[in-house]
Amino acid sequence: MKIRALLLGLVAAGITATAAAADPIVIKFSHVVATDTPKGKAAEKFKELAEKYTKGAVKVEVYANSTLYKDKEEMEALQLGAVQMLAPSLAKFGPLGVREFEVFDLPYIFDGYDDLHKVTTGPVGKMMLSKLEPKGIKGLAFWDNGFKSFSANSPIKAPEDLKGKKMRIQSSKVLEEQMRELKALPQVMAFSEVYQALQTGVVDGTENPHSNLYTQKMHEVQSNVSLTEHGYLGYAVITNKKFWDGLPSDVRTELEKAMAESTTFANAIAREENEKALAAVRASGKTEVYQPTPAEKLAFKKALLPVHKKMESRIGAELIQSIYKETGFDPSKL
Repeated sequence: MKIRALLLGLVAAGITATAAAADPIVIKFSHVVATDTPKGKAAEKFKELAEKYTKGAVKVEVYANSTLYKDKEEMEALQLGAVQMLAPSLAKFGPLGVREFEVFDLPYIFDGYDDLHKVTTGPVGKMMLSKLEPKGIKGLAFWDNGFKSFSANSPIKAPEDLKGKKMRIQSSKVLEEQMRELKALPQVMAFSEVYQALQTGVVDGTENPHSNLYTQKMHEVQSNVSLTEHGYLGYAVITNKKFWDGLPSDVRTELEKAMAESTTFANAIAREENEKALAAVRASGKTEVYQPTPAEKLAFKKALLPVHKKMESRIGAELIQSIYKETGFDPSKL
């Protein structure tokens, strides 16, 4: 009887262990933009691939549009382990104490996606992601959103057109300096609050890639958009380091594969979605879209280039110079 009881006990323990092993590892992936934006679609692609490659050992729950956490809450939630994955905009890492990421906010530091990807997929990008580890964060990849346009309720054809305007920005010392250089008044505000602030006149304008402008319906409360492409908005996909390091190695390998493929998808769709969004903004008839001439764009570049020098002490002159070297940018030739 004792042997039989022991055998039954072992069988029961085995069943319990099997059931435990069958419980999927849950990754809560929180973000603040709409599902139909480049980041929203890339998060869904990661969910699809992660669940496929791990054969169901991982379940990814995506929470879009600030449904779980807002801008200011999500980073702390990740560090505490309340969520396992985020894709915050790169401006979010300065307030965390990793000021190197603010280099991405410098106006006109990248002349298009080719220059950008030399940095994000190269040694400089890897070095920057590694800077997050002392904060308990593992950096997995960079995802594009796109290059930003200024919007307001009056035409924007020259730097002086933004003088005195209250312009919404993300929390970033670089973006504050950018707006001050244009004699505008920077207003830090959570992304989820921008539409109402524009609608009610709390702020006069903002800056966004076209996909954000369109999916958040900001074009409905902004009469003018100028395609200045003055700055880049991108994301770092991050995870809780303790959670990531604690994953079974085979699961982690499959998630790395899913992330690599999702990143290729994210960066391809970012261009496509921004082009579609711009076409939709034009078609709406609610906003006048202005394409600056080469001379007008150069005027914006010259007006904003001093921000690079002013931010050297904050971001690091060596890092800025390494990006110049990587992209071939020479400020003296402007």
